[in-house]
Amino acid sequence: MDQITIEDKIFRADRIPLDGSAILVIQGGKGFLGCGYLSLETAEKLGHALAVVTGVSDYGQMLAAKVVRLSSKAQALGVQVGMTGRDALLKMS
Repeated sequence: MDQITIEDKIFRADRIPLDGSAILVIQGGKGFLGCGYLSLETAEKLGHALAVVTGVSDYGQMLAAKVVRLSSKAQALGVQVGMTGRDALLKMS
């Protein structure tokens, strides 16, 4: 587990190594920013706020990448497709 600070807000970040890649997740107080490995369908089913970024291999890339998919709960928090992962996390903090 790692911690990332954005505008004095602290987020939990987790990296699960896989053979040649990794599952990346950064958790805000109200939702998650995750890599493309995560299931949007499951987040919808469980009522979780999830914003997905793709083509990333570290936390810095996740923060800079554009959101490509999101759950309806994340949308209700103000997250939008095309915003940066950083901005999405702030909406879900």
